[in-house]
Amino acid sequence: VQLQAFGGGFVQAWGFLRLSCVVSGRTSSNYYMGWFRQAPGKEREFVAGINWRTCTTSYRDSVKGRFTISKDNAKNTVYLQMNLKPEDTAVYYCAALGLGSSEHNYWGQGTLVTVSS
Repeated sequence: VQLQAFGGGFVQAWGFLRLSCVVSGRTSSNYYMGWFRQAPGKEREFVAGINWRTCTTSYRDSVKGRFTISKDNAKNTVYLQMNLKPEDTAVYYCAALGLGSSEHNYWGQGTLVTVSS
């Protein structure tokens, strides 16, 4: 399984970006797709996630109401639509987290999001 994340960039506060994570080589739908981020000097943290089978979503409290995670089955792509604040500046990573004993965890490369005040 390979994940390719893109869509990062530079925006001003309250601007919008949409990140995309293209998944290839997946033969099972038993995955939880997540977006994580890591700011300079900080630990990587969970941002949002979606269960590929059930479409159940979850978000960290600080992004609720501003970020939306979604997926397109036909394109094997997971999206993160973001309305951004400066504190959202970080490298964003997508991940496919296996939910069964036959699935493993996979990570994509990061994409940098920079938000100016």
